Amino acid sequence: MLPVLEISGSLNMIGYALATLGPGIGVAWIFASVINGTARQPEARGAMLSTAWIGFAVVEALAIIGIALAFALR
Repeated sequence: MLPVLEISGSLNMIGYALATLGPGIGVAWIFASVINGTARQPEARGAMLSTAWIGFAVVEALAIIGIALAFALR
């Protein structure tokens, strides 16, 4: 007979692990767009990069809020 596996821990961490996919894809899209825009118009690199850092901060804030909620709801 096979032994019964016991799962212990918090399901909140599994939820947070799945929720990190959104910010990860968001950051990838932001910087991919900057690379694409810089390739098309190199003179606009500074404006695009400063906007990208603001977008990066907003997307990462969502990830930080997510981990705070994962620990708070534990």
